[in-house]
Amino acid sequence: MLFWLPTQLLLSTVLFSKPADAWFRVACTTPLVQVRLDPIVSPGTSPSNHVHTVHGANKFASNSTYDTLRTSTCSNCLVSQDASNYWFPKLYFHDPSTGLFEPVADGGLLVYYENRGNGDVSNGGPGLKAFPAGLKMISGSPVRRSRKYTPGEGSQEELAERAVEWECLRYTNTTGYNSDTNGTVGFPTTDCEAGLNARIHMPACWDGVNLDSANHTSHTAFLSDLDNGACPSTHPVPLMKLLYEVTWDVHSMASRWDPSKDAWPFVYSTGDPTGYSWHADFQNGWDTTVLQNAIDKCNNPNDQTGVGITEACSFLTVVNSTIADECKISPAVNETIDGQLDKLPGCNPLQSGPQDATLRSDSNCDLSTPPPGTTKSAGYSRFGYVQEGILYLAFTLVGFSVLLSL
Repeated sequence: MLFWLPTQLLLSTVLFSKPADAWFRVACTTPLVQVRLDPIVSPGTSPSNHVHTVHGANKFASNSTYDTLRTSTCSNCLVSQDASNYWFPKLYFHDPSTGLFEPVADGGLLVYYENRGNGDVSNGGPGLKAFPAGLKMISGSPVRRSRKYTPGEGSQEELAERAVEWECLRYTNTTGYNSDTNGTVGFPTTDCEAGLNARIHMPACWDGVNLDSANHTSHTAFLSDLDNGACPSTHPVPLMKLLYEVTWDVHSMASRWDPSKDAWPFVYSTGDPTGYSWHADFQNGWDTTVLQNAIDKCNNPNDQTGVGITEACSFLTVVNSTIADECKISPAVNETIDGQLDKLPGCNPLQSGPQDATLRSDSNCDLSTPPPGTTKSAGYSRFGYVQEGILYLAFTLVGFSVLLSL
């Protein structure tokens, strides 16, 4: 599997997907843990709304902070100075014959650390900045079930939508599928023999003040062209741009469904059969001095640092993948998330949209699917969200809002 390969080989053989240019890449092995926790969206809450696949430092917890992450003793990611956590929703196979849900394996996580934007020295800018201690970022939304904006419009909401990508990796003599050219119809409709490759771009601009925000998005922003361009004036600090890449082994289930008569049988743990709820979280745990040194001094076009070879940067220590893969923690939530399941963990009925899904809590779980046009993106503002697992209704009464927790 991918995560057993040496880092350089891994980086050049990520199936058939197009490699991304980067200063360096952080490869992560099998997950640190898979659990319903989210220290950004639901800090201190256990469980959170849906199952996440978590990578990174072993001090991950519902209330983890930069300081606690820095005390971690191991990480399943291969750069020892990086004590960050990276997480995203788990993918399940929804058996069309039995109606049961089963987890889908993936080949680990690859995080591209990219030098992008007008702030980069190579583009004539003043230089990118290391993530500040305590920074938290998200991209994507678990309630989304369709695209709402015209591609290329360039608003922050449209850029956030464009940041969510996937590609059906097929053999060379077979037509493929990707979210750029087929973005209005969601997930693929065929088997992906070489895997479903899911990618997500993270914001690369910071307001310079806030390490988080109420909706977990407004303190950061996307580059004007998503993968390059300028930071908005409201977010003037240019950061390294992260790109997550995960390849799910959907082909292992190919014999159990028929594309000629069955709908695409894979769903995210959010209750999403469309693919649009693909999202990712990042909680910084880097040694910030090391990261800044890597940014400033490990992008030399005359040596291997200029082509993204992580080992070539003297400030970064690449850990043996076998050793990194031993870094695991026990799930903090006592529930079954693997094997054959009658329902997705938590309260996550399938919601196909196209309207935003409704987040539901364990305490008052209704697994019925809402009628079309009735669901709301509860707890969400623009392309961000306030808190998983808790539904809110806001009523404006005589000039002020009353917030009711349901």
